[in-house]
Amino acid sequence: MATATKKYQGDDIVVLEGLEPVRKRPGMYIGGVGMAGLHHLIWEVVDNSIDEAMNGHASEISVTLHKDGRTVTVSDNGRGIPVDKHSKTKKSALETVLTVLHAGGKFDGNNYKTAGGLHGVGASVVNALSKELTAIVRREGAQYRISFAKGKATSKLQKLKGAVRGSGTTITFTPDPTIFPKTDFDSATILARLETASFLHRGLKISYIDEVAKTKQSFVHEEGIVDYLKKVLKDRKANPIHEATFTLRKDDEARMELTLQWTDSTDEHVRSYVNGIPTGSGGTHENGFRSGLNKAVRNYIDMHKLTPRGVKISHEDIREGLVVILSVFVAEPQFQGQTKDRLNNPEIQSVVDTVVRPAMEQWMNNNRSIADAIVARIIAAARARAASRAASDAVSRKGGAKRTMLPGKLSDCVSTGKGDSELFIVEGDSAGGSAKQGRNRNFQAILPLKGKVLNTESATLKKIMENKEIQDVVAALGCGIGPGLQLPNLRYERVILLADADSDGHHITTLLLTFFYRHMPALIHAGRLFIAVPPLYRIDIGKETHWAADEQARIDILENSGSRAKPEITRFKGLGEMMPKVLWDTTLNPETRRLLKVEIDDHLETDRVISDLMGRDASARFRFIMERAEDAEAIDV
Repeated sequence: MATATKKYQGDDIVVLEGLEPVRKRPGMYIGGVGMAGLHHLIWEVVDNSIDEAMNGHASEISVTLHKDGRTVTVSDNGRGIPVDKHSKTKKSALETVLTVLHAGGKFDGNNYKTAGGLHGVGASVVNALSKELTAIVRREGAQYRISFAKGKATSKLQKLKGAVRGSGTTITFTPDPTIFPKTDFDSATILARLETASFLHRGLKISYIDEVAKTKQSFVHEEGIVDYLKKVLKDRKANPIHEATFTLRKDDEARMELTLQWTDSTDEHVRSYVNGIPTGSGGTHENGFRSGLNKAVRNYIDMHKLTPRGVKISHEDIREGLVVILSVFVAEPQFQGQTKDRLNNPEIQSVVDTVVRPAMEQWMNNNRSIADAIVARIIAAARARAASRAASDAVSRKGGAKRTMLPGKLSDCVSTGKGDSELFIVEGDSAGGSAKQGRNRNFQAILPLKGKVLNTESATLKKIMENKEIQDVVAALGCGIGPGLQLPNLRYERVILLADADSDGHHITTLLLTFFYRHMPALIHAGRLFIAVPPLYRIDIGKETHWAADEQARIDILENSGSRAKPEITRFKGLGEMMPKVLWDTTLNPETRRLLKVEIDDHLETDRVISDLMGRDASARFRFIMERAEDAEAIDV
């Protein structure tokens, strides 16, 4: 029965003016307020400078991370944002750009042929989400300055004394800590993005000054994406199967750049960009590339009668081991959202397809020895995929959804495959026992695993398929594994990894993450894989009880308690030590627990880290440990 509420009237409609919508719902504009959203502020300002360079008005960009680690300056030698009065807003054009959503110079197509910023919200969004922002513009021999706080002007536009040479724009900003939980920028993230930008824009000089680390680096790449491909291959430790790279540059109205090479890797890696903006979720330009590539390779195979008997070649076989850099420049790109993660222009697919197919076909026919090596690699991939699929199907049949085929150790829930059902994959029988007693059996299933699971990064497929713990996981999930995985058959809404909060527990979680990343990545992409965060400490201060997930949390609780009572601290040796009710209250209860969703922001970096830390090459792990030895204040043993 509906409860009585006050009347819903016109005055209940809230009208947000100016930059208020940005501060109220920042996620709509920068994707969130986590580290990715925080760094997106820098990308918005840098992209504006790159737009100047892209259209021939700038040749240098400088980015500075200041000593506090939270303030950034971006400067370019472009034309400088106009400072004359805007006829509609009655404010200077500079203040208008920084305070009015959808105000910019990229709408009429006269000032910028191609640009990354098209919605006119980037600069104003950065201003709205900054505690402080200062803009300095150099134009026509003069210098102008204006300051803001949380999107509102704190000074009028001032013309500074003295003449200056050149032109350009300098933006300095500090993110607002009331918006972002953490405002410390990550220098490595900034550096990587700037280096990538220098690859995508041949001849553009980009400098990065890190005042925290007291370092300065400059990037300029005359070969552009060809140099970028070499770096990606080196970072991925991927060995090319042919020396010459396929490189395509088209500089007319349908401007695009493409370079690629087949390697001995088992996956496809595409890095695509639109007007210099990374499109991590792909889009129509990637679809066009794949379509053109597939047609070109198949035409070559058919023309030279290289089709193998008894082997069916799929699109995945053609692209296995392929490393690709694709950069297109579009006058009116249609991005999916302000974060520009995916290109939606339908016409771009056919444009890219039409350009790639004949160029690729001609290159293969002109380089027969290389092309034949590529085809041999594709046929080998098709045969290996067929063998892998057969092995995967065998395991999938064992792991079907029939209850009679489920692992004996699994304590299933009443409701599976829909709603809020969730499977906890728990470290050890002892912890599994506590979890079984503490759970809500209506929607929570428990699968205990014995000891540390197999390191699937270093194991053969045959060994993985024979491992009892892996078989139990696959059987409980019921959706299959590898290429044959069927996500709709997943028996639970969420899959949650639950291990001790100590170093051994972290190791087990890492082993499981490696398995899911390599053999069941669809669960990660669908947002179905999580990590539970159990407490490592119980802290009783007076009548209050606190839970700390790690050492830093314990220190924070003690420092912020404000109580004079002597704290009593209990360190849990493992989940099995916890009473079932405590485990429910701290780790299992959806209303009080903390879960970490497993997401992949950078596939290249994720792939490299897993390969380094979990692969056969021990030297990579040795380097990782030695490089971070000074950061380790204590080791949990």
